[in-house]
Amino acid sequence: MLKGLGGLGDMAKMMKKAQEMQGKMAEMQEQLETMTVTGESGAGLVKATATAKGVLTGLDIDPSIFNPDEKEVVEDLILAAIKDAQQKASDKAQEEMSKLTEGMGLPADMKLPF
Repeated sequence: MLKGLGGLGDMAKMMKKAQEMQGKMAEMQEQLETMTVTGESGAGLVKATATAKGVLTGLDIDPSIFNPDEKEVVEDLILAAIKDAQQKASDKAQEEMSKLTEGMGLPADMKLPF
């Protein structure tokens, strides 16, 4: 009598997988807030630290670069370090997302969230 509903079992499995993935994504988002990356410029004279979500949390500047005549150079080094930290944060987030998708049996290059 219910032979035509055989696909519902597969649908239930898919829904369970989707809920499991949603939980793992939420957990990963929390972890990204505590993971940190450090970007640098000027051979390490300026270092910017950010969470893997891209939130800047620290800036370390070697005092040797403070020369009033080179204000623009210092500004450029600071911006470069921040951009480097943000790129590393983006890369780290994508790396963690790939681990999650692979663990769920999804293609490694699948972009999430959709």
